[in-house]
Amino acid sequence: MRRLAVVRVRGRVGVNSRIEDTLRMLRLTKVNHCVLIDDRPTYMGMVRKVNDYVTWGEVGAEEVALLLRERGELQGGERLTDEYVRENTPYGSIEEFARAFVEFKAELSDIPGLKPVFRMHPPRKGHRRIKRSFAEGGALGYRGERISELLRRMR
Repeated sequence: MRRLAVVRVRGRVGVNSRIEDTLRMLRLTKVNHCVLIDDRPTYMGMVRKVNDYVTWGEVGAEEVALLLRERGELQGGERLTDEYVRENTPYGSIEEFARAFVEFKAELSDIPGLKPVFRMHPPRKGHRRIKRSFAEGGALGYRGERISELLRRMR
């Protein structure tokens, strides 16, 4: 199994209600929201259904640590810090937790109060065409390892 980052690229105008429901189940309610999921068949079916509204790819421990450090938010709007992770989990730092998360030894819910959605900035230098797939030179669909470039531009 692998960990995947899914980022919503397109807005909600003119979206079929069934697709909007699936986006809501994935917690992708707004543009530039990002969630981390695994590649079990139920999630993959949902991602394929909303493929024309999101981009996604595999993430490693480095990208997960970047997301948690830059965009990790606790209840009440506070930022996630190493001290909070050290005090509330058995892990010593955000990087250590990210390694365990990628190896399926930990879940985001192991950090009490962490919001499961990362509210990202729009990417620096913008998205490429948001109506075309990544393979056609656009921004939608499967990116593989190249999702990390997008996440770095959106931090």
